[in-house]
Amino acid sequence: MNLYDQDFVQWTAETARRLRAQGSIEEADIEHVAEEIEDMGKRDQREAINRTVVILVHLLKCRYQPDRRTSSWDGSIVEQRSALEGVFEQSPSLRRYVEEKWSRVCLLAIRQAQREVDPKGLFPKIEDCPFTFAQAVDPDFWP
Repeated sequence: MNLYDQDFVQWTAETARRLRAQGSIEEADIEHVAEEIEDMGKRDQREAINRTVVILVHLLKCRYQPDRRTSSWDGSIVEQRSALEGVFEQSPSLRRYVEEKWSRVCLLAIRQAQREVDPKGLFPKIEDCPFTFAQAVDPDFWP
């Protein structure tokens, strides 16, 4: 199995690097081709982060507002976890990427959860994020 089939994001980075290293091929605009290929990988990175933020927002709401928990929150968690699993299967490097960005993901999710609920101050500070990345993506984990 080649890199393209194993890890799309890693393939985009490697292909862009190789195109730049080889210079112009005929009349091709190698720099822009490479930029576009990298942008495809960045798009997938944003998708993985955004899906993980949605999961974490609903996990936070479930934990800190259990009396307001709805099937909609649970359904969103299940849907996003399933979609994220597919993204990680296509590009395993995205799992590492999201793990590396976990503190940022937590910050974004906490801010979003705070905006969505009232009263404010119900959620932990970023250093007290109650969930790990592994818990967030584990289909069997529920607060």
